[in-house]
Amino acid sequence: MADALIESFDAVLSDLDGVVYAGPHAIPGAVESLQRLETVGVGLGYVTNNASRTPAQVAAHLRELGAPAEDHQVVSSSQAAGELLASMLPSGAHVLITGSAALAHEIELVGLKPVHSAAEHPVAVVQGFNPEIGWKELAEASYVVAGGAKWFATNTDMSIPQARGMAPGNGTLVAAVAAATGQYPLVAGKPEAPLFHAAAKRLKADRPLVVGDRLDTDILGGNRAGYATAAVLTGVDTKHTILAARTDERPTYLLSDLTELYEPYPDVVGEDHSFRCGEASASVEDNVVTVIGSEDDLDAWRAACAAWWSAVPDASEAQAPKLEWRSH
Repeated sequence: MADALIESFDAVLSDLDGVVYAGPHAIPGAVESLQRLETVGVGLGYVTNNASRTPAQVAAHLRELGAPAEDHQVVSSSQAAGELLASMLPSGAHVLITGSAALAHEIELVGLKPVHSAAEHPVAVVQGFNPEIGWKELAEASYVVAGGAKWFATNTDMSIPQARGMAPGNGTLVAAVAAATGQYPLVAGKPEAPLFHAAAKRLKADRPLVVGDRLDTDILGGNRAGYATAAVLTGVDTKHTILAARTDERPTYLLSDLTELYEPYPDVVGEDHSFRCGEASASVEDNVVTVIGSEDDLDAWRAACAAWWSAVPDASEAQAPKLEWRSH
């Protein structure tokens, strides 16, 4: 019997929304899969770009859903930003906070002094999501950045899901300051590597698996960090968008959901210009991927991804091939 996929790793670095929960409810099978990690000796960390809630608040929400979550298991983009700033600034340096009280707290914890005005002579600006931010705060950040201060952002997600739909995320607020100053920040959160490195370091993990539902944040960030990545189909990205992914956003593994961590991952084997996975196979000719198998079979999509990615190894933009399906 082949080993379960999870046995190749010493930790899981999991995204939250779209992997563990969708809105207020846990995704079926997710909580049980996360609980099971301890029984197989695999560490667990949660990586989140949400800089408006403290790790303790995030952990409390996860525990309400039944998921295992100690406060230290949650690594936020605010914490990653704190570590990044502390590595580049002298202790006690003044940092303008354009964000939440949770962000200010993380900056304080690493020995820096949060301030809220250019009059307090900040040497850096750190910007994180806060729904209360208005024009005055963005203007203050712009004045300080334009004056030559170092500029950091927790993350640059352009949108954030809300109960009423998609709303502007931190990236839109960062873009406002960028437009005013012509400068661009160093980013600590996804899709940059520092957040993932901070999480792995906390868990003392050498072989973490990054699990996420978004190619442009979770998978890109995990790849940039040098870790194996698994895309799950319980959130934003789909089999079609994953097939079309640009090179930097291609996951190592394609999973239906977290329960498949405990199953053997099927080999994808290249043979005579085609790729086989399980009972399915795929080949590429003239930008058409011909798949022998069923659209309902994830192995068929794994074969299709292998064939297409082999044919288009250097894709700087998402590129969707035409698909032709044939039965066995």
